[in-house]
Amino acid sequence: MTEYVAGIDVGSTSVKVLAARLDGTGVAVASRRTPWTDLDGGRAEFAAETLIDLVIALTHELDATLAARGPYRIVAAGTSGMAEAGVVLDPAGAAKAPVMAWFDPRGADEMAATGEEFRAAFPGTTGLPVGPMASFSKLRHLQARGIDLTDATFLNLPEFIAHRLGAPRVAESSLVSRTGLIDQDTGEPWAAALQQLGREDAGILGARVDAGRPIGTITADRVPAPFRGAVLTIAGHDHLVSAAAAGATRGHQLYDSIGTAEALVQLSAEPLTFAARERLAAAGITTGRYPLPGLHALLAGTKAGLLMRRMLQLVGVTDAAGRERLDAAVMALSTGGNLVDDALEVRGGENRDGVLRITARSDNLSPAELFIAALQHGNDLCEELLAVMHREVPAPTSTVLTGGWASMRSVVRARAEILPDIRLDTVEEGTAFGAAAFALWAHREGASFDDATAEFLSHTD
Repeated sequence: MTEYVAGIDVGSTSVKVLAARLDGTGVAVASRRTPWTDLDGGRAEFAAETLIDLVIALTHELDATLAARGPYRIVAAGTSGMAEAGVVLDPAGAAKAPVMAWFDPRGADEMAATGEEFRAAFPGTTGLPVGPMASFSKLRHLQARGIDLTDATFLNLPEFIAHRLGAPRVAESSLVSRTGLIDQDTGEPWAAALQQLGREDAGILGARVDAGRPIGTITADRVPAPFRGAVLTIAGHDHLVSAAAAGATRGHQLYDSIGTAEALVQLSAEPLTFAARERLAAAGITTGRYPLPGLHALLAGTKAGLLMRRMLQLVGVTDAAGRERLDAAVMALSTGGNLVDDALEVRGGENRDGVLRITARSDNLSPAELFIAALQHGNDLCEELLAVMHREVPAPTSTVLTGGWASMRSVVRARAEILPDIRLDTVEEGTAFGAAAFALWAHREGASFDDATAEFLSHTD
């Protein structure tokens, strides 16, 4: 009988369930779109049980693939996914409200209505900017709409999935550090935030656990039989889990994942000070726990990938063949293109923006020149964020570059202008694969992450 580990990834775009043999080979994936219902004003939500139904359906799709290979069993499963989106459960386990997306603007007004002293302390205490993204703001919004939080538990989505599969209610360190409910100096719930929610205790959060620790077994009878009995663990926040899977486990490395969003992750072995967290948050850079022991993560983001996607659509590139032709055309030009300075300008890639704006002051434009302008804008944004980061932590000496856009030579060439010693990581479904690696770590309890996963992370197929 073949043994597998499984990784579950709840992403903003899709939900994946992945399985791999214990040596990292034999990867199989089932995936469907995340079931958002889009509302006006940039709002998006789904019912909590809809997500569980989807995950269960994906386990059955995966079961069909694995069973066709022969008898098998899942020995451990790890859950990962987006942070800041979660479920408010009542004591009986029912969801009190729909799940709001991390990018949903609800909560902005309620955050603004907190006292000035609280808002002033928020960035330095929590490592997050003041605004609607933090789970705290979403909880305040629900509270203002009449949702009783006095007996509620908030679970981030990876924690909720593990709970529905058979684990108790837990709060994993990298996820809970992005809720706005944790004092980063102590690692404990922040009393001022709890009081804002009408809580005098920390019961609104599950029991604290670290990533990769066994928290129970799969007991849900709706999953295929080979999944039942598997050890459950929380892998953590998706960007950080994929960074760990790509080998970004040291402070001297920068992890750059270029998808629709571009995520820049750098680690610190030392906790950042209140003042440092405050300065970083002012620039839109968040800080919190990394899933691996003793490490803290600085996370910055841009919408450079979104702008590049819209740029391709604008010039009629809609398939892989068109993308390859454009890539070749860009590579035939110099890194800055052949236009005079300021002939072409792209804007809109800031994380708070995402609206593609093109200013053309010259003729002789081409799709390749337009794409180069988008690449240069992405470089400028990265340099600005990294300059802020590296006033607080040492600059990295190497980079792990991954994500869908990293398959284009022109993108790699552009980022190589500003990032040190780039190594490409080609793992597909990096977060789900990383969650499976954390599952393997839980299965091999007692070993270090590196020892437990060295062979696994060296193989993909």
